[in-house]
Amino acid sequence: MRAVTIVTRWVVSLVLAAGIASVAQAADESVRYPVPATAIYPGDVIRDEMIMDRNFAPNIQGASAFINDRASLVGRIARRTLLAGHLIPINGLEDLKAVTRGAVVKVLVEDDGLIIVTYATSLQSGSAGMMVQLRNLDTGVTIRGIVQQDGSVRIQNG
Repeated sequence: MRAVTIVTRWVVSLVLAAGIASVAQAADESVRYPVPATAIYPGDVIRDEMIMDRNFAPNIQGASAFINDRASLVGRIARRTLLAGHLIPINGLEDLKAVTRGAVVKVLVEDDGLIIVTYATSLQSGSAGMMVQLRNLDTGVTIRGIVQQDGSVRIQNG
């Protein structure tokens, strides 16, 4: 009978040790997400020092709706208030606008190797690669073009 008690205690201690090991392993499997170190307000350009990493449970609800890469945050603009320590939703950010609505922008019209430079008023804000509408300053005609990295707008086959 005494041998059964010793074996039972030994089995119970092994089970407890395995349980503690699994809890420690689960803690090691936590996922790191970038979160604001302080509140970030709409229109603020996000800088690296505004972000810190925080551990979250690996089975967090809706994880795909949040930014999980620090590099994809820096240089972007907050669309809404981002609270300190909270996950950052993907739709809470936008790219820096190369062209702003109402600004006069340089327009490059390309057609068969011929390049014409003119100026127009932007009717929409847009970041590089976006299609925006503009109003030609000379003719008043509404045109569409693709925003370039330098803030100009390119129109092909004008």
